Amino acid sequence: MATQKMLKFVTLGREMPEKRDASSRARDFHEIYREYADAKAAEQASRCSQCGVPYCQTHCPLHNNIPDWLRLTAEGRLQEAYELSQATNTFPEICGRICPQDRLCEGNCVIEQSGHGTVTIGAVEKYITDTAWEEGWVKPIRPHTERPESVGIVGAGPGGLAAADVLRRAGVQVTVYDRHDRAGGLMTYGIPGFKLEKDVVMRRNGQLRDGGVQFVLDCNVGTDLTFDAIRGQHDAVLIATGVYKARDIECPGVGASGVVRALDFLTASNRKSFGDEVPEFDNGELNASGKRVVVIGGGDTAMDCVRTAIRQGALSVKCLYRRDRANMPGSQREVQNAEEEGVDFVWLTAPKGFTGGTEVDGVIVQKMRLGAPDSSGRQSPELIEGADYTEPADLVIQALGFEPEDIPKLWGVPDLAVTRWGTIKADFRTHATSLPGVYAAGDIVRGASLVVWAIRDGREAADAILGYLAQTGAVAAE
Repeated sequence: MATQKMLKFVTLGREMPEKRDASSRARDFHEIYREYADAKAAEQASRCSQCGVPYCQTHCPLHNNIPDWLRLTAEGRLQEAYELSQATNTFPEICGRICPQDRLCEGNCVIEQSGHGTVTIGAVEKYITDTAWEEGWVKPIRPHTERPESVGIVGAGPGGLAAADVLRRAGVQVTVYDRHDRAGGLMTYGIPGFKLEKDVVMRRNGQLRDGGVQFVLDCNVGTDLTFDAIRGQHDAVLIATGVYKARDIECPGVGASGVVRALDFLTASNRKSFGDEVPEFDNGELNASGKRVVVIGGGDTAMDCVRTAIRQGALSVKCLYRRDRANMPGSQREVQNAEEEGVDFVWLTAPKGFTGGTEVDGVIVQKMRLGAPDSSGRQSPELIEGADYTEPADLVIQALGFEPEDIPKLWGVPDLAVTRWGTIKADFRTHATSLPGVYAAGDIVRGASLVVWAIRDGREAADAILGYLAQTGAVAAE
């Protein structure tokens, strides 16, 4: 019976949820995909081939049990599908929205390789958990037994919150410290609402708070509170700060007014969506309205910037990237969405400098070509001499990625070992650092990466911390 409901990829084509029309969605910050109806979600889930070796699961950082919850969805057993999805993923409705499925689960779907079009895994994952919230299947965190041990988590992004969830469910007392006034990290202030509406993140924050997680917000460790003080208050500490130091362009004119950093631009926009007062937005400094906008970079952050600028009413939006479309790191699905909304991609270009003196009015653009492959296997961009030109611009957004802050120096902990890239050195299995009882997870260890990897790291670190607490408790008892 179950088999009859599956393996329908031969007769059923791939169908994403309906996408809102580009002209209407480009005027607001609501999510662009509509919800699946029950029948459509079951129909699309039924296309799964139920592989004996599911590559979708293998290529998911969380190793989500995707074939099984697709089968349960196809059979109409949605509550069981949710419980199976939640067993391996702290935030499935968030991953369903923002994971680059085209590079992970869906990109490795067996029926996609055979030419039938991938199963729409992300859309079904989102549908399952959104339905679970609506139906009341998402239960409050209520530990079976409260434990006396306490863990401090520095950083309220996806890694820190995933760890908080695991630890709290085990009955451990958890306090999360964060520099921002709302928890969620880049999920709250870095990712725009058209990809991840903020009530989805706030709902999870509320679940953690209602479950007993303590939040200490607006707290800059090293300034408002020392790291040693945090260590003194807790039996173990997890560092999950992420990486926030922007990579800057080094070229003439980079300090001009109108040349801004991606995270500043995105944070201002997201704060406005919360109804906050944002002077830098209101005075036009971080507002694209009526401006000729140039975004420099080709990753997912650059895609967030170009699509945000469109929604703010930019006169034009161009994205400069030094390689071609096939070699860009950002999601191809995001590039397509951006193009539909009116973004102009200028491939094989890089900035040489900025014109206008103290206030930018243009970008000097160098044309590139692709040469021999570099150590990553991608062709290296090479400069085409004498092909420079100037692109008019009133707002230039640098979206070249992020690097770790110098945490040992900022926090006054010189014994905290770091790598030559400045990331915290931690055991790849236990996430233990060079300091006893101190663990690290997420981007601050692996470098700028995906939300789904941070969730995996946070969950693994929490399991290791539970082992550490059990071991130290047993030693103390002796």
